[in-house]
Amino acid sequence: MAVIDADHAGRRVRDVVPYLESDAPVVASLSEALAYGPTTLLVGVAPPGGALPPTWREAIVEALERGLDVTSGLHDELARDEAFAAAASRGGARIHDVRVPPAVPLFSGRAYDVAARVVLTVGTDCAVGKMTAALELTRAACARGMRARFVATGQTGIMIAGSGIAIDRVITDFAPGAVEQLVVENAPHADLLFVEGQGGINHPAYGPVTLALLFGAAPDALVLVHLATRSQIEDFGTPMLALPQAIALYEALCDTVKPARVAGIALNTAGLEPSAARRAIAEAAAVTGLPVDDVVRFGPHGLYDAIASKLENKTLPLARMPTPA
Repeated sequence: MAVIDADHAGRRVRDVVPYLESDAPVVASLSEALAYGPTTLLVGVAPPGGALPPTWREAIVEALERGLDVTSGLHDELARDEAFAAAASRGGARIHDVRVPPAVPLFSGRAYDVAARVVLTVGTDCAVGKMTAALELTRAACARGMRARFVATGQTGIMIAGSGIAIDRVITDFAPGAVEQLVVENAPHADLLFVEGQGGINHPAYGPVTLALLFGAAPDALVLVHLATRSQIEDFGTPMLALPQAIALYEALCDTVKPARVAGIALNTAGLEPSAARRAIAEAAAVTGLPVDDVVRFGPHGLYDAIASKLENKTLPLARMPTPA
């Protein structure tokens, strides 16, 4: 209904983030937002470590006391906070901590046997557009008559899709099993699954989450996502892999368990002028020999159509684990 952001108050969402094409107003405070009739306060921030910014506490208490549910994707569990729980009780509101995972099994190999084709978005870093690429390609596949589903593996994706598991919150031993569970649960309802990727394979902090997704999803194909204006892993200074290096590494890791190839590249050209974006796309295609496009700036249909044939065939694992009875 509205976005609370004092820095941009008085504008519309499309004035700040044009590609969302939303006329929702941006306001300076919760009290102003209440005029638009919201039912939930969404804690829409993802700081490193997932801690709640202390300055947000007052607004969350006020929202709960006024009867608004609070949905949070932070690692901090708001429902465990005594002050928030008391405010929720006073206002008759609920707190949804979407990052808290359900009980999940160990990886079993069941993902190898699903009939749906599984596509995993992988990236050269965090926050380059893996979720967005998966959502946009799902939309394009549905427009082409496919039964396609987006599979959420992070807090924001869960809020959009209404279901999923935040893989970065799962105990490491169980993380591949959590991804597999999502694939197995969604596969009967789709011909094509687009699994939301996380992190980057050479990310110093989040690489293990990427690896859990790479093995647990048992993908049939990969879509590589890269931010054209970034050359280092954000906040670490680690050099990002060049596109051919990233492709080779992801495919080599898949080859050790279940072969999957990079079908195409979703290049995030945010911050570039249109002509520079076109050049960046052409350069990426030239060095990789793969279809490349920006699925936000230029829409997802061109890239989807270019890679659709690569998504039709399932691959077999090199070694199969026994499926428990």
